[in-house]
Amino acid sequence: KKKTVSFSTMPNDRKINSTAACISFMLEGCELKKVRSNSRMYSRFFVLDADMRSVRWEPSKKDSEKAKIEIKSVKEVRVGKKTPVLRSNGLSDQFPDECAFSIIYGDNYESLDLVASSADVVSAWVMGLRYLVSYGKHTPEAPGTNHPSLRTSWISSVFDLADLEKSGRIPVSRAVQLIKALNPGMKTSTIELKFKELQKASERPGVEVACDLFVEAYCELCTRPEIFFLLVQFSSNKEYLGLKDLLMFLEVEQGMEGVTEEKCLEIISKYEPSKEGREKGYLAIDGFTRYLLSADCSIFDPQHRKVCQDMAQPLSHYYISSAHSACLLEDNFWGRSDISGYISALGLGCRSIELVLWDGPEGEPVVYTSPSAASCVPLRAVVGLIDQHAFAASAYPLILCLVVRCSAAQQRLAAQCLRKTLGEKLYLEPPNPAASYLPSPEQLKGRILIKGKKLPPGCEDSEGEVSDEEEGWELARRLGQEDREVPEGGGPRRVRLSRELSELVSLCQAIPFQDFESSRRGQRYWEMCSFSEVEAGRFANECPAELVSYNKRFLSRVYPSPMRIDASNMNPQDFWKCGCQMVAMNYQTPGLMMDLNAGWFRQNGACGYVLRPAIMREEVSYFSANAKDSLPGVPAQLLHLKVISGQNLPKPKGSGAKGEVVEPYVCAEIHGIPADCAEHRTKTALQSGDNPIFDESLEFQINLPELAVLRFVVLDDDYIGDEFIAQYTIPFECLQPGYRHVPLQSLAGEPLPHATLFVHVAITDRRGGGKGHRRGLAGRRGRRVREYTSTKATGIKAIDEVFRTATQPLREATDLRENVQNALVSFKELCGLTPAANMKQCILTVAAWLLHSDSAPSVTLNLAEQYPPMEAQGPIPDLLRKVLTAYETMIHTSRTLIESADAVYGKLIQAQQAGMDFHKELHRIEAKEGLRGRKLQKALESFAWNITVLKGQADLLKHAKAEALDNLWQIHNAGQSCGIGRNGSASPELSRLRPTLEPIPE
Repeated sequence: KKKTVSFSTMPNDRKINSTAACISFMLEGCELKKVRSNSRMYSRFFVLDADMRSVRWEPSKKDSEKAKIEIKSVKEVRVGKKTPVLRSNGLSDQFPDECAFSIIYGDNYESLDLVASSADVVSAWVMGLRYLVSYGKHTPEAPGTNHPSLRTSWISSVFDLADLEKSGRIPVSRAVQLIKALNPGMKTSTIELKFKELQKASERPGVEVACDLFVEAYCELCTRPEIFFLLVQFSSNKEYLGLKDLLMFLEVEQGMEGVTEEKCLEIISKYEPSKEGREKGYLAIDGFTRYLLSADCSIFDPQHRKVCQDMAQPLSHYYISSAHSACLLEDNFWGRSDISGYISALGLGCRSIELVLWDGPEGEPVVYTSPSAASCVPLRAVVGLIDQHAFAASAYPLILCLVVRCSAAQQRLAAQCLRKTLGEKLYLEPPNPAASYLPSPEQLKGRILIKGKKLPPGCEDSEGEVSDEEEGWELARRLGQEDREVPEGGGPRRVRLSRELSELVSLCQAIPFQDFESSRRGQRYWEMCSFSEVEAGRFANECPAELVSYNKRFLSRVYPSPMRIDASNMNPQDFWKCGCQMVAMNYQTPGLMMDLNAGWFRQNGACGYVLRPAIMREEVSYFSANAKDSLPGVPAQLLHLKVISGQNLPKPKGSGAKGEVVEPYVCAEIHGIPADCAEHRTKTALQSGDNPIFDESLEFQINLPELAVLRFVVLDDDYIGDEFIAQYTIPFECLQPGYRHVPLQSLAGEPLPHATLFVHVAITDRRGGGKGHRRGLAGRRGRRVREYTSTKATGIKAIDEVFRTATQPLREATDLRENVQNALVSFKELCGLTPAANMKQCILTVAAWLLHSDSAPSVTLNLAEQYPPMEAQGPIPDLLRKVLTAYETMIHTSRTLIESADAVYGKLIQAQQAGMDFHKELHRIEAKEGLRGRKLQKALESFAWNITVLKGQADLLKHAKAEALDNLWQIHNAGQSCGIGRNGSASPELSRLRPTLEPIPE
């Protein structure tokens, strides 16, 4: 991969860590590119006047009085490509979003569009301008005045506590320890170097430091510019967040609902270090940084830290965390069998463990995966351990997969050992023949199921012959240990099985797989098949829909190919996407595949069970695991990911490079169905020390969110030997929107202390990340190119006529949703916001323009009406007129949607239910119509597609109505809080109507 370099005019040693530093930078001035409406760019030198009342640029053809903007005329400062000029096609690819900003000024809301050489320069200008605009006519203190801030006072008080002798000076060694205690991840050498630099600069060398030098060192070392910039963006006074500022940040950016001022006070008292800040309800930069780094602000949604999914579905509806050869600590050939492998796997929530039983030398069975293993473990020791640790991490059922390689005599001993040790935990009740599905994990809580072979029903003897499983024999064959006889004429090999062991098997009876048709006709729900990775891979590629359908009723287990003699792992996603519940992993082998497995099973309280997507569980549904596009009825989502910075990144473990410097870059990978798999990387941060700034935006389309996993990998571009620095893997459904820290882990999945990535997450179908509740895909679709989802012909006249009645309602549903979507995007763009912004932000932005103007036109929201109109009195500027028109369109389309949705929804559900009435009769109708082979397969697929499309489109319409009602609620709420609303309180009907989105029943 090529290295990419970022050129910056911001000197490397310059740290923007206060508003004063931003203003100093603006007073010195710098070169920016000015963008004209004809898309041409001109380099100009921009500078803030010494009196801080206007920004000038030169050279210019205008006289010097015209080549300037007065600060008091500035309405708004926007970051990114947020004006029509910067969005124009001719420019969009020439510079990254984070290098652009615009100043909206004057009574006509003109825009000065600028492009800087780096995001740092943008931050300095935007931060400084917003500060000056906020203070209006009151000139702020000039940089460097002696007024002590909240922060300086706090740092000085920390210094005073450490000054035991009260001499006004403390030893450098104590100062270093103090800063390290306040910032645990920071290297001692970095702090010592900073003190040496400052002592040299102030010509005060020595073994002690004074308070002012300590304060300066702390501010330079411990201020993260990217967090300071964020604080300034939300702060009304630009030095700290007040209660209202924090509330706005938590609601708009972090997606928190129902935030109160009491909750904000709680956060401040927990994270603000200064006593004064805690008493006054202020969160300054250090408290804000602590909060953002805390578990309360984790990227992983805390709801998923406990069991949060429905655990009452049949066992076959869940993915089950499964281990292969759990007792091995190294590879399959030379591995040592060691009991601690079981403790480790069970501790990670593993719910399916394999036991390969061999004849032991002492007359009792032993466990190891191959006769070459350096030592073997008596079965009784392993079972005792399982009894002790089976439910330590999860209360849900544990499945023991027995692979029997021992004599019938030792099998009896094995059965006695299992019964005696596990006692009541063993599930021995015979399956209920009247049921159609397995019991649920909830019903089987605290129970241990045995998966294995069972003697045929007619066998009365104490032992009998059963067909053998391939699993485990390949290795024995290679090592010359195979003693099985091949039956004449081929066919499956046979082995002896004792009655005692057979009787332990109830709900997980192992049978050989023949084909999907035989399974559909004859397999009973308590019977299950094991597939080798190669066989399962072939089915996944050649007949994925049949494998998905098979897994709706039956459990399937996929085990690694015996060719993996290094105990490497297969990609579990290849089989999860086809619904395979138990993909057996070599837990002892770290790497990408184990990261995916560990990350995936974290999403349901790490209980070892994860509910599969509804589209894979519903009896009639269309799902192709190899889909290259969006799925019928599943709304695609856009993930906007901004990788901002890294903190305390370690050196790669096996790196032979000299020195401590790494040159990191970040890869963000999506793993899921083929249509979703993608990878993007940031540029390399050169010579950045341990805290690189990346500031790069990445975007992914996710078609099946329930099966997607996001993995961050940090790599070293300057490596010798080993490039891996850290990783973190998280299911897409567990992502929290907003500004988050990613807690990085080692290759083996262990936490790396204080190593994090700072990112911003926005998902265009979820609240937070600077936007509203559920958004469709960002972007507009014109009516002419609009894609309508339609039903497919089954070839059976009566059925096709029923589905044809849904053609018009399907078109209407799409039009209702997309008309609102297009109107929303237009309105947000005119407000200078991204399609991911929420309605509250839009109203507050318009209100802020009006408040920043001396000759403000009068614009009000009439809150007396359910669909509040935005009304203007007197003449208004062109931009504002466009905003009002876009608002009106948005309200009109929302109203049409809200008032028409129920009728259209009813027609879709009616057609879907009429279709489902044919389902039970389907096979009879097929036979009558004479459908066979490919035609029959096509008819069944089209039927499932139609049912899925109708349910999916009905669901989307229901959600769109709920979103539209939510937007109206936000308009009422924002109109009241910002002062442009008139005629009363938020509509009581809306408060009632504000939806809680219930899942639609299957």
